[in-house]
Amino acid sequence: MDKQRCIAAAAETEEDRLLLARIYDKLTRAAGREIFACTGFLSPREQVLTRRLLPHLPLVFFGGCEGAERCMACYLPEYMTEADLSLPEGPVAAVRAGYYEKDALTHRDFLGSLMGLGIKRETVGDIYVSQGQCDFFVAQQVLPYLLENLTCAGRTKLHLTHVALSEVQRPVAEKREIRDTVPSLRLDCLIGAAFSMARGPAAQLIAAGRVAVNDLVCLKGDRQLHQGDRISVRGFGKVRLSVIGGTTRKGRISVVIERWI
Repeated sequence: MDKQRCIAAAAETEEDRLLLARIYDKLTRAAGREIFACTGFLSPREQVLTRRLLPHLPLVFFGGCEGAERCMACYLPEYMTEADLSLPEGPVAAVRAGYYEKDALTHRDFLGSLMGLGIKRETVGDIYVSQGQCDFFVAQQVLPYLLENLTCAGRTKLHLTHVALSEVQRPVAEKREIRDTVPSLRLDCLIGAAFSMARGPAAQLIAAGRVAVNDLVCLKGDRQLHQGDRISVRGFGKVRLSVIGGTTRKGRISVVIERWI
């Protein structure tokens, strides 16, 4: 399949096509020359599209630590291993920003400050904010500029240090377990169970394009879900269908849903 057909098969929007064209050129060229190459940080959705675009390439997705949400798509030649990505000279660097702990800074504060410096979103990975400290990943090439120029987030002064990837402190995600029964494993039914709403409002959210299943927008309320599927609803949060149990006497299906708080 040629480039244009690959892109058309993977892309969902015109913006996708532009992004995937750049990714295709960079990674296929690297594979042809057997050299290392990586993209910028990709969102989970963009990672899915990249896998769809280049299923024949043995790509590695690396975001700086295990479980990172935003990751680079990397082509590794035969002389490299995944461990090489974590070396000090690898494509990802980590920064720690210390600040006055009584100032309540958020993910948005830090991202806004980074964008205010003219940093492109694709050069910034996950941002982990905790009390008095924020650890975040960036592309190696922007590290010197950030260390010199990122001095504050909002009105709060920052003290920046370059830390090893292994030293990054990631807050533990809090989850709660929801046990319920649903009439079917339709997407609208499970959104209703996860967020305590009727199927009508759930269907409206789906139709408005505010719902994603496994990182891709889904517009079909009757989509049947499977154990392990992830659902995100913009403005409400993220959940995972962790267990599909048996059927009750009334024909309803018991489920266990994990909801991130």
